[in-house]
Amino acid sequence: MKTREEALAFGLSFADTYQDAPFHDDNWQLVRYKWNKKAFLWTYEKDGCICLNVKVKPGQAFFWRDIYPSVIPGYHQNKEHWNTIILDGSIPERDVRTMIAESYDLISDSPSKRIYEAVKKIPKGCVATYAQVAEAAGDRKMARAVGNALHKNPAPATIPCHRVVNAKGELAGEYAFGGAWKQAELLESEGVEVVDGKVDLERFGQIGK
Repeated sequence: MKTREEALAFGLSFADTYQDAPFHDDNWQLVRYKWNKKAFLWTYEKDGCICLNVKVKPGQAFFWRDIYPSVIPGYHQNKEHWNTIILDGSIPERDVRTMIAESYDLISDSPSKRIYEAVKKIPKGCVATYAQVAEAAGDRKMARAVGNALHKNPAPATIPCHRVVNAKGELAGEYAFGGAWKQAELLESEGVEVVDGKVDLERFGQIGK
């Protein structure tokens, strides 16, 4: 891998990514992760070479630097968490790709992402509680974070937040996309019975079925 175009194309091959040029300077082209808008790949030309900035695990920044002289501390970024890859042809393409992939994995692993993935697993015709979603996302204690994430749901068409109810099966009075009546309407359209603003968790309370 020697060109910016190759690096950007590989970065964009990962799920839920997009290209950005935030500095109004065509020399800086970034690839971001859609759900948190964080950049995991920075591309720019410096001293006649295309360079890539990628994130690394804390304490492991020196791993790649020790192997390749063309991997140096991150230019204009935290030197403990970022490396700069100089595309001078000295680094095998497989290792450049590995470094970019590791950066993507670090940037994309967020509580919100895990919450959204958990909500996607709630089957049609079922509901799950905030605590159940939190547990499926890796931490039952972050039930409040589930509510916050769903309130900011970036893709309601594919992330069915209407299938999440509280511990008593009650609908959300402040349902972000139209109020409790809208949540009830969506649930009933999927075969979930709503009585007095509540769902029977014994009948419909399942996740990952």
